[in-house]
Amino acid sequence: MALEAKLFGGICGENQLFGGCFGVKPRGLVTMAVVKRSPKRLKYAAPRLPKEGRLAYIEVDPSGSDAWKLDPVVQLLKEGAVGVIPTDTLYAMVCDLNNNSAIERLRRIKGIEPSKPLSLLCLSFRDIDTYTMGFPRGNDHGFTNIFRAVKHCLPGPYTFILTASKGLPKQCIRDGTTTSSRRHVGVRIPDDPVCQAILQKMDAPLISTSVRSPKENDWILDPVAISDIYGPEGLDFVVDAGIRAADPSTVVNMTGSIPLIVRQGKGPKQPWMVTEDEPSANSENDTPNSKSRNY
Repeated sequence: MALEAKLFGGICGENQLFGGCFGVKPRGLVTMAVVKRSPKRLKYAAPRLPKEGRLAYIEVDPSGSDAWKLDPVVQLLKEGAVGVIPTDTLYAMVCDLNNNSAIERLRRIKGIEPSKPLSLLCLSFRDIDTYTMGFPRGNDHGFTNIFRAVKHCLPGPYTFILTASKGLPKQCIRDGTTTSSRRHVGVRIPDDPVCQAILQKMDAPLISTSVRSPKENDWILDPVAISDIYGPEGLDFVVDAGIRAADPSTVVNMTGSIPLIVRQGKGPKQPWMVTEDEPSANSENDTPNSKSRNY
């Protein structure tokens, strides 16, 4: 993606371009970092100014203490970029919810089939209420207010599958060139300071999908490896907040009469959730398709 120097100069100030946005440290500190890093990660140790068709690589502290470095990332996303950011589970490939061409590029870069579900990274429950029909307020298992229980899980390592509302752009549920009949969408509120800092500066949630190896279909946990694999495919940027653990979110389908766990991950099972092997789950007629695990 084309990226002009004036974009970064306007956001960071031209004097900060190399010493600020891309995290250049005093020479002594750089030397210490070089000693500790593996040769593979040294490839991206120096700040990189993206050029035409080049990938922007931004290193940030996992605590979010240097979140000012993310301003160029937000600007890129608003201009239609596709990039990779950290979450509280895995790295996620993301783009602007309201940019149709960006969503199509995301699918092309990752090689996602049109039927593959995408998730929303949300900042708050207000976002979830805007783009879905919300959480059920009760069920037939004696829980008078599931929403209240969910509030104890978010922000956190859960993906909740909900019924999409009319507020969700049609391109988010497109099946090729035809709008899919599937009106469900996975939503997340990640408990990650870097991810939250980006979402706070966006006008809407981000479309998201986990980052996997194209051949082995395993999660890619190292942002350097992500850059190597998806940079040549057209990825615009990577935000490096360190290597992640292979621990995806727990996926809970909320579109039926019970909150059904379809993938157990980092988020612990809550008392009001049901697993697929429990009798109450097997008796349901609206058991979700196995594709729900792909969120």
